[in-house]
Amino acid sequence: MESKVIVISAVNLNVGGTLTILRDCLAYLSDFAKDNDYRIIAIVYKRELAEFPNIEYIETQWPKKRWINRLWYEYVSMKKISKEIGPVHLWLSLHDTTPNVISQRRAVYCHNPFPFYDWRWRELFFAPKIVLFALFSRFIYQKNIQKNDFIIVQQQWIREAFLRMFLLKPSDIIVALPDKPVVHEVINLSNDNSGLIFVYPASPNSHKNFECLAEATKVLSEAGIRNFQVNITVTGMENAYARWLYKQWGNVPMLNFIGFKSRQDLFQLYAASDCLVFPSKVETWGLPITEFAAFDKVMLLADLPYAHETASGCSHVAFFDPDKPEKLADLMANLIHGNVTDLDIVRSKNIPAPVVDSWKAMFDILLEPGK
Repeated sequence: MESKVIVISAVNLNVGGTLTILRDCLAYLSDFAKDNDYRIIAIVYKRELAEFPNIEYIETQWPKKRWINRLWYEYVSMKKISKEIGPVHLWLSLHDTTPNVISQRRAVYCHNPFPFYDWRWRELFFAPKIVLFALFSRFIYQKNIQKNDFIIVQQQWIREAFLRMFLLKPSDIIVALPDKPVVHEVINLSNDNSGLIFVYPASPNSHKNFECLAEATKVLSEAGIRNFQVNITVTGMENAYARWLYKQWGNVPMLNFIGFKSRQDLFQLYAASDCLVFPSKVETWGLPITEFAAFDKVMLLADLPYAHETASGCSHVAFFDPDKPEKLADLMANLIHGNVTDLDIVRSKNIPAPVVDSWKAMFDILLEPGK
């Protein structure tokens, strides 16, 4: 009897958090294949990015070069590949699109939040790709989505949005919760000579809404409040958006453009900071919230569904309208002056099944007999 075949398609994943998802998935399947009668095939950008034993690899960089290449590969080439592989038991696409393939079972992991992004006109000039994602990613999701046995998302609010948008069944949408780092540090808002340190770690993309925090910092500076520092992980030179940020707010004395940090340096930055500020306009999760929450310190978060869900169960949290930097400035000023009355505990959110917190639990569902 031939081994059952699992195909993981991930030709678009080569950096950041989505690459971590691919690595974690293949790491689990590498061990799974040792003790189970399954053949694992991964279609990836480069094998070296996520290489594990007991995995067969198909490498291709061509789809990543242009969007038209990617669409052709997903909807034409992969059907041919699925036929050449032979009977496929499960095909899992890890990057939003549902390819045209022949497989007994199909699933797609959706982690692109841009169908829900309320973009601004100025982004047409310094972030046109973000605007295009916002305009067209809904249609990319929609193509073939009904052909999946399961759709995987990272939060309940996205599940609810998909149910409305695509008329899916709740039982077919799996909520996959990211791992949470374990760090213990006590909240400390002592107003010493160095002042409070605020941090916002994010990539220099327009939907991250750095301008809200930058303008709030400027408001505090112009009000004569100086005993604080704000660190953002941007140099001001990375792209058109970063250059615009630096041009507008680079002269604000308490705003520090500190640039990209490695994961190790980032956690040291968390440890040295008093408060996380997270004004991003759209996220499928918001990993820095989870990471910083492990330190049990203050967080000021955008008043949006993703942040409420990611901060579920956290203490010392306040929310603000990400379009109103003056409201954020008020919250920051209160903390600088030692006033913590704005902070509260975020009520834990009960997520209905199916919900998983590991790749084992995920594949138990995807490979469940009789599905």
